[in-house]
Amino acid sequence: METGRRQPSTAWTWVAALVGVFMVAVDTLVVTTALPEMQRHLNVGISGLEWIVNSYTLTFAVFLLVGAALGDRFGRRLLLGLGLVIFTGASALAAAAPNLGTLAARARCRASAPRSSCR
Repeated sequence: METGRRQPSTAWTWVAALVGVFMVAVDTLVVTTALPEMQRHLNVGISGLEWIVNSYTLTFAVFLLVGAALGDRFGRRLLLGLGLVIFTGASALAAAAPNLGTLAARARCRASAPRSSCR
């Protein structure tokens, strides 16, 4: 049954998925590399650095499941685009954080950006 709608190329699907994965990988690498500088600039100890990393990781894990459910309901393409916009904006805000509390809150915002479902 031909509906007249053109199917998207699988190459574009791979590109879209890989852009999201690449952004998360680069962000994690940047945060890990910048931990010593963040420690000096924000004047925090090891426990403060743990808060920075864990606030991002735990929030990302929780909202990955929520993003998958929302992607099923509202469309994966919409959620991926929305997630990339929120992630980019929150990353810019996190870069300008003046203290540990603000940075941890902005890291949670970055991690809560909607993700598309990957099945």
